[in-house]
Amino acid sequence: MTQRTTCAVVGGGPAGIVLGLVLARAGVEVTVLEKHGDFLRDFRGDTVHPSTMTLIDELGLWDRFEALPWKPIDSVRVVVDAGPAQIGDLSRLREPHPFVAMVPQWHLLDMLAAAGEEEPTFTLIRHAEVTDLVRRGGRVTGVRWGSSGIEGHELAADLVVACDGRDSRVRELSGLPQHDFAVPMDVWWFRLPREPEDPAGGLGRLSADGRMIIMIDRGDHYQVAYLIARGTDAESRRGPVQALRDDLDRAMPWLGERVDALESWDDVKLLRVALNRLRRWSAPGLLCIGDAAHAMSPVGGVGINLAVQDAVATARLLAPALGPDPDPAAVDRAARRVQRRRWFPTVATQTAQRIAHRVVVRNVLRGGGLGVGRLPAPVRLLQRVPALQVVPAYLVGVGFLPERAPAWARRGQDASAKNSSAFPSGSVKDSAQP
Repeated sequence: MTQRTTCAVVGGGPAGIVLGLVLARAGVEVTVLEKHGDFLRDFRGDTVHPSTMTLIDELGLWDRFEALPWKPIDSVRVVVDAGPAQIGDLSRLREPHPFVAMVPQWHLLDMLAAAGEEEPTFTLIRHAEVTDLVRRGGRVTGVRWGSSGIEGHELAADLVVACDGRDSRVRELSGLPQHDFAVPMDVWWFRLPREPEDPAGGLGRLSADGRMIIMIDRGDHYQVAYLIARGTDAESRRGPVQALRDDLDRAMPWLGERVDALESWDDVKLLRVALNRLRRWSAPGLLCIGDAAHAMSPVGGVGINLAVQDAVATARLLAPALGPDPDPAAVDRAARRVQRRRWFPTVATQTAQRIAHRVVVRNVLRGGGLGVGRLPAPVRLLQRVPALQVVPAYLVGVGFLPERAPAWARRGQDASAKNSSAFPSGSVKDSAQP
């Protein structure tokens, strides 16, 4: 069975749903293919950064977002052997929402998808796993997909956008050239109970004997990221999980018996860290964005934020070309502009992460003595001049090139500011109409 759409978006994560929503508000016919039946997946990134919340506000969805179960974090602290220190203060940001919101990603995606489905040109197909690209005359003209093991569906499109994550099937099928960077670590991801009197917000523990632990306050529990040297997971799992409990007890004795919540290795998820980017994000009829174009390290927790920023920039640049009767050459030019627009923030963020890998992560995991006797010099400076804590807060919370919602996609108080003059006649729906 063959269907047709203007833009086929593969992947219903943050990038895919936001792209579909914003394009639909431009009157573009867009179909999002999500291989799962729902968004309920554990171990997804749950951080919503200030610049992303600004976009949510501009899209007129803040009231819906406020109704979700989320917890604000406005400070980032680290504990080294020399003592505790605060290294980031998001409350100093001059942003409408100067904090990071911790919200289960499935709630966020459900909210965004519901907003998309209110637009007449938005379609979300669940249980739709893309299996191949359709090509004609050297151009991608659609995708083939299956549902519940039954293949045979085909979706024709003027443009296919890959938003299917770091393990992107579309990217693999495209053959686009990719550059991979070496990373020194993988991550164990698990939960531990949290008591009301425990430290709030984000907390890092770096020890001179090779432990690096990030704890994210989720209210009644901590989401814990325990960094391990690359490739050591299998060997560790051959021993008892008690070894991990003992490590946690030595690093953070205040946890007490709560480490016993890790009853077996089944409670510990391995996240394989990847840091890479495509050299070219597009081919005729095809574009990759988000993790499909550039997998980010977990350092800073910025992957979701970058993916959403990609999606907004993509919608703004593509909407004029995807109006009535799209011209393939114009669509391809617009797709190439997306990479040019988003190349700097991608490279700058990955460069910062690579520096953090070399200077901090590798040093700590090798037992390099970080924080023995006294706090490292940069951390001491942040304590002496607290105003400087806005710098790491800005880099993490806002990023190198934050994107704003197009005027024609806004709702609520921004509705009167809409301006569709940049688009071909009929390509942008007048959202002021009921």
